Amino acid sequence: MIVSASRRTDIPAFFGDWFIKRVEDGYFYNINPFNPGKVKGYSLLPEDVDAIVFWTKNPEPFLKHLDYLDSNGYNYYFQYTLNCYPKLLEPNLPEVDERIDTFIKLGSRIGRGKVIWRYDPIVISSVTPVEYHIEKLSYIAEKLKGNTESLIISFADFYGKVNNRIRSISKENDIVFTDLTEVGYRYSLLKMCKQIKNISVANGVEVFTCAEDIDLRSIGIKNGSCIDGKMINKLFRLDKDFKKDLNQRKECQCVESVDVGVYNTCRFQCTYCYANYSSKSISNNLAKHCHDSASMINRYSGNIEILKQKSRRGK
Repeated sequence: MIVSASRRTDIPAFFGDWFIKRVEDGYFYNINPFNPGKVKGYSLLPEDVDAIVFWTKNPEPFLKHLDYLDSNGYNYYFQYTLNCYPKLLEPNLPEVDERIDTFIKLGSRIGRGKVIWRYDPIVISSVTPVEYHIEKLSYIAEKLKGNTESLIISFADFYGKVNNRIRSISKENDIVFTDLTEVGYRYSLLKMCKQIKNISVANGVEVFTCAEDIDLRSIGIKNGSCIDGKMINKLFRLDKDFKKDLNQRKECQCVESVDVGVYNTCRFQCTYCYANYSSKSISNNLAKHCHDSASMINRYSGNIEILKQKSRRGK
């Protein structure tokens, strides 16, 4: 089993102590976000976990826990989102140079192949035009040279709650946002991606896209997978037949995993984030956070089955 920690919230930044408590207890509860009464338990015992994939924008608070994971034989790697937006879009992040330093520290600690640099989502606007991204990406790439092997990019999806926030910011601040993935902007998109490819080559990283319905192979950019079964087998010397995760979008190439944590709990509150609905929802959920809860917020009683590796199961 692969544990995704997490697409739902930034566990290394805000819930590291809670996660390690779950590891110590050997299990966690996964709550269906569309039906909170539907609860499944999953084992976190070392023998039941093939790998843990951490998603984060600031793992610095979690670094103190790495020795514990190592001493107990856990395999893990990090998807580290590192970009540089105005506070209007990323209001609560540390300064970019501080996050770069943490990235380098983490790569030195666990190996550069286990820290994947994410520059995503790419939000094109009148305050963050293509030139803005090329400048910022070049700066970060030069700083990270020799400290990572892979770069994952994606373009912002303007839908649902994200679109509502974008519209509000656009109106209040007189900002124009552009969806570069629309057909009419294809030339501009390809031109930008060629520049990104050149930057990646110059700094020794291989660039991939994440869940994009765009074929960029002609310019040397492959479709990638964030939870990459082949990479996990290679990194940790496994020989597992990981299946594609059918619960993700069709463009997503990730293999099956189980997410830890709860939506509407990330304090970074980035404007473009799909994992948060509103500041009020975040406050309400954080008020219900329990350090010893198997589900992060609230507590669930009763006989909940703990699913283990393959067909082995227990109560």
